[in-house]
Order: sequence, then C-alpha cells, then structure tokens
Amino acid sequence: MPVIPHDGCPESSLALIADPYDFIGRRCDRLGSDLFRTRLLLKTNICMRGPAAVELLCDQSRFTRSGAVLKRFERTLTGVGGVQGLDGEEHSARKRYFTALLTEPEAVRMADMSIGHLRAASRRWPARQSVVLYDEARDAICRGVCEWAGVPVEESEYDSLTRDIAAMYEHAGSVSPKHFGARFARRKREHWIARMVREVRANRLRPPAGSALDAIAKHRESNGELVDPQIAAVELLNVLRPVVAVAVYVAFAAIALHEHRECRELVVSGGDEYREMFAQEGRRYFPFFPAVAGRVRQDFEWRGYHFPKGTRVILGLHATNHDPGVWEAPGEFRPERFRNWNGDLYRLVPQGGGARERDHRCPGDRVSVETIKAAAKFLCEEIRFDVASPDLSLQMSK
Repeated sequence: MPVIPHDGCPESSLALIADPYDFIGRRCDRLGSDLFRTRLLLKTNICMRGPAAVELLCDQSRFTRSGAVLKRFERTLTGVGGVQGLDGEEHSARKRYFTALLTEPEAVRMADMSIGHLRAASRRWPARQSVVLYDEARDAICRGVCEWAGVPVEESEYDSLTRDIAAMYEHAGSVSPKHFGARFARRKREHWIARMVREVRANRLRPPAGSALDAIAKHRESNGELVDPQIAAVELLNVLRPVVAVAVYVAFAAIALHEHRECRELVVSGGDEYREMFAQEGRRYFPFFPAVAGRVRQDFEWRGYHFPKGTRVILGLHATNHDPGVWEAPGEFRPERFRNWNGDLYRLVPQGGGARERDHRCPGDRVSVETIKAAAKFLCEEIRFDVASPDLSLQMSK
C-alpha cells in the first residue's frame, strides 16, 4: 500500500494562515503528489487537489460535512445549522429549495438588479477624484440581492447591513479582533432575519410571493415541520452573504480589464459568448475561497491510499483551479480556454465541485457568472475608467 506523502512540518497551522490559497498547491508541486498529510492544530489532515479529489469528496457515503468546518467559520461564514454542514437526505431536501430559487433566469435578473444599482451610483463618480470599486460594487450588490430576495431594508440601514454581511466573509478566517466583530455581525443579522421570518408567518410582513424570504420562511423540513426561524435566518444569510461576496469578482474583473486591454474590446464585440468565457476565467484565475473540507465516515482505500475514519480531508479549490496537471499555463489569464468548454463539474471549482442539485457546489454560482458578465459589460460599454492604484498585486494572505 503506498504511503500518503507528508509535508515534513511538525505543525503547519501558521503556514496555512500565512498562505491560505497556495498552501496546498505549492506543497503538491514540491512533493510531486496531488495529496499529502499535514499537521493542523496538532491533528493529522489530508490535503488534496485535482478533479479526482473533487469527485472523491463529493462521495457522501465516504465523507460527512458535519464537524469538518472549524467552528470559527461556522460562526462567521456559514452559520450554525446551515446547509453546508448537512449530509444525505437532509442536505438534499434543504438544497432543493436553494436550487429552485437560484435558477439561471433568476441569476440573470439578480445580476441586472445589482448592476442597475452600480449604474445609479456611477452617476455620482465624476464629481469624485477616485472611487473604490470593490466598496461601490459591494453596496450595489447588497441592494440588488435584498431587492431580489424580498428583504425590506430602509435606505438608512444599507451601509450598516453591507458592512455586517461583508464582515462575515472578509474576516471569517482572521486571527485579529475583526473576527469577533464578524461573529457579532452574524448574530445580529440572524436575529434580524429571524424576526422577519416570524412576521411573515404571522402575515404581518408580506414579501413578494416566491421571493427568497417568502420561500425560506415557509419552507418545511423533511419531517413536514416549518424550519426553525433561526435556521431560516442562517439559510437566508447563506443567500445574501455569498452574493454580496461577488463584489470581490467585480473588482477582479476590473483588474483583468486593466491588465489585459485586449479583453475590453472583446467584451463589447464578442457578445455574451466572450463575456461567458471572461467570467469563467475570472473565477478560475482569481482567488475566491481557498478550500472545503469533509471528514472520513469509515476507513476506506482510494487508489491504494488509506483514509482513516475521522480524518479531516481538505480539498484545495484554488489549488485545483491552478493545477498544472489540469490547466495549461494556469498562471496566465486566458478567457479563450473556455471556448467550447464542456462544463466539467470537477475541474472548475471556485465555489465547490460536483452537481449543484446534490453535491456541495454553491447553488448560486451562476449568480457569480452573470454578475461578472454584467459588470464587465458595464465597465467596458457605459463608463471610461482608469486605475489609480500603482500596485495591483494581490495580498494572498487575505
């Protein structure tokens, strides 16, 4: 039986914190292996990359998501009791109402709403010396997704709401006091949405029929009971929070358009086909979320390697998207690589792998694609811009 290589460090937690996106990929390259063992928080973990690893982690008979994510991420990023930590039929049932809500037409509609708010904000930009695009996109997308979801928000509340939602993903893995601010923000917004859910059920609040707030407030679990208001709040935030995070991709799209000037003309002349390629390459090339994890249910062997029960297995999403065994010249930005792409569920995994309907791929990843496409079209056709910052290098430690 072959032995899974070890990264050679007695404890790698600090190395992972310092280099969360390239931690797995660099060690795989150094060891000449797509999997290796490492010690994190004094426990052995198996790290992996590549399509075969993605497909393996999708096997719910071998892996459970329960207990796989560190508590600090549950209390900021995903919420306790959310769909990301479920397995089996419970996961499938909860996932179905997400996929029913986040269809491709709805993704297009949501993107149009968000870019509509960005367009409105842009009318104020000429009076300013410069704008921070990420901040502007974050605010516009928060407005768009709340409008789409039927969540009532007073105009005076938007700044605070946007900051709170952004804190949940910006500081989820932080080791600074900002992490505890993110925990507070999630608790505050869960209570806020749970109150809305109770109001909807009491007919004192009537969101648009079929909206996310309406559907989640009225959703019943597999036992026929209405979902607990606290869990409903967690799940509605699991719609709002990842959509607001797409502002990161909007900022990255602007960087790509600035650094690859030929893309600007093609975004206009190439129509939807080119914008689709541009968006998919943006999701592959730029960092979004570094990894996902599962725990081994029972001992098993895979390709001759032994996976012991209870071991955390960490799949490098960024590492898979930059795997030189999968992508030609992965360090280069090439939208054309997605011409005639077959939509492989295990190669391009910025928001998880596998099928949206049954696996742990984000059911709203189409929202990311459509928002990037709409943002690129807006940036190239509707405004003229230049980039004021002399340093566009990415801070991969963040």
